[in-house]
Amino acid sequence: MSAAVLTLPPTPDEVLAASPMPHLRRLQVSITDYEVVITGSVPSYYLKQMAQEAVRNVIGRRRLVNRVVVPSAVA
Repeated sequence: MSAAVLTLPPTPDEVLAASPMPHLRRLQVSITDYEVVITGSVPSYYLKQMAQEAVRNVIGRRRLVNRVVVPSAVA
C-alpha cells in the first residue's frame, strides 16, 4: 500500500521567494494568526501591487497589510 502525500499550500513568504520578479523576492513577510504584513522597497507602484496580489490567494482569512515603500525619484 502506498502512502498518501500531503502537500501544503505555499506560505506568503514562499510565494514571494519563488517570484520571477527579483524585487519581490527581496520583500519581507510577517505572519500572525490575524494578519500578513509585507514590508520592503520596490521601484514602482506596479511591483507593490504585484506583491500584494501574489500573496492574496494564500493568506486565508488573514488581513493583508501592504507596507511596501516606493521611493520617490530624486531630481
